[in-house]
Amino acid sequence: MTINNNYDDIINLPHYTSSRRNCISASDRAAQFSSFAALTGFEAEIDEAARFTDSRLEADDDRKSKIDAYLQLLIDTQLQQPEISVTYFIPDIKKEGGFYITQTSCFKRIDEYEYTLILTNGTKIPIHDIYDIENPAFAKENAMADNIRPYTY
Repeated sequence: MTINNNYDDIINLPHYTSSRRNCISASDRAAQFSSFAALTGFEAEIDEAARFTDSRLEADDDRKSKIDAYLQLLIDTQLQQPEISVTYFIPDIKKEGGFYITQTSCFKRIDEYEYTLILTNGTKIPIHDIYDIENPAFAKENAMADNIRPYTY
């Protein structure tokens, strides 16, 4: 059995190089065969869609009254700069919903022009986004106010 080598006539010839085109570098040649991402950004979109956001809770009338009372107490005690914990809603910039955060700091002032509550750490909280305000001193004052019953004839 004889083996027929069809390439015996060209196997020892020198490698051809074009006189018209420059040689391509190894890194450029490798880039031609690298993987192709047809759906660029698709994974990021899936991650964004899967990201959880809270819906904004609507405050009932009792909660709104409590927040209004606390805001008035804050205005009255502004010089003392009481420490408060404010729970408020931060809307998500990419999709519907957002999340709630509780910030604890000392009260500085209320900006009536921008309708924001400003804390001493520089945080500005839109008043319409506030869901709850807590302060131990306020709780004592509210408890005392709850125990006072109006005089009836």
